[in-house]
Amino acid sequence: MSKIDEIRKEMMTAMKNKDKVRKDSLSMLLSALKNAQIDKREELTEAEENAVIAKEMKQTKETMEACPAERTDIIEECQARLSVYKEFAPEEMDEGQIKACIQGVLEELGITEPAKKDRGAIMKVLMPKVRGRADGKLVNQMVSQMLK
Repeated sequence: MSKIDEIRKEMMTAMKNKDKVRKDSLSMLLSALKNAQIDKREELTEAEENAVIAKEMKQTKETMEACPAERTDIIEECQARLSVYKEFAPEEMDEGQIKACIQGVLEELGITEPAKKDRGAIMKVLMPKVRGRADGKLVNQMVSQMLK
């Protein structure tokens, strides 16, 4: 069952339960997935669906961070939306898993002492492995810390 079908089913349940906040959040997520599918002109793969969900989560977090502190209504709406999105998002990698993945890439590339000049090669192999499951900024920071 694709994420679109899952979200559509959950949206119907939310409508039956008269849960407007959840229904609206699911509706926005469903819309984003459908738009991505229309742009691609074929069914989305699971990785593409996860990327769309991650993008929506990132945009919602940015909205929440940019919002003035006195606008608690917007902040609460963003928090509610994020909690719904997390149900459908892939499992996020923690720092330990990212570090293990970086070590695996270093071994794969045969790099024992990573230097700044190796950054491009490392990131080129690493990012496809963690895309959609880890925050790019965090991955970039961790790679930077490992470089000499």
